[in-house]
Amino acid sequence: MTDIPVITIDGPSGAGKGTIARELASELCFHLLDSGAVYRAAALHALDCGADLDTESSVMSALVSMKATFIPDVDGVQVWLNERNVTYDIRRETTGNAASKVAVMPLVRESVLDEQRSFRTSPGLVADGRDMGTVVFPDATLKVFLSASVEVRAERRAKQLKDKGIDVTMGSLLQEIGARDERDSSREHSPLVAAHDALIIDSSDLSIKQVVARIRSALPQACMAG
Repeated sequence: MTDIPVITIDGPSGAGKGTIARELASELCFHLLDSGAVYRAAALHALDCGADLDTESSVMSALVSMKATFIPDVDGVQVWLNERNVTYDIRRETTGNAASKVAVMPLVRESVLDEQRSFRTSPGLVADGRDMGTVVFPDATLKVFLSASVEVRAERRAKQLKDKGIDVTMGSLLQEIGARDERDSSREHSPLVAAHDALIIDSSDLSIKQVVARIRSALPQACMAG
């Protein structure tokens, strides 16, 4: 399937990967992979099963009974776990923190790899995550590493949560984002790093349209049919 174009967008939590990926996929008429949803679904299932999130064998035992379905929609993807719609549940902060823990486990990452690669279908794919360009799609047509300052990322996350009616404090968000950055960048397997051939964009002072325009300007003409 290497002839099917893939645009990977990696970066830390709150950098705007999901928003940019949805916008880009919509403009290009490409499919969308929110890899974070895959790990969040796995973490939520492990939590529901009472697994010890600090023990890889416990998490893997729980995942044996997981039946996840990912259905693309206008907002990205609907996520179902064993016939239960968990699209909202996987976006909770507790699930995100749990996902950050299980995502460092090599066997967990290996178990979801085929699921992620199955999203690569014609006419193309935009995939966002932590290791899309380094591990999942190393042959991607274009690799982007999207970053932003911790303060900007916390402000963006606070707005998202408040829009959903969830009260948060900047102090707690800064602490959580910092801890997640440390886990993601220091883990032994598939750490959060920019691919050597990635286009690096700091979105701190850029609008969504400006980031998308910069990515589109770097795309080969063959990807521009959308």
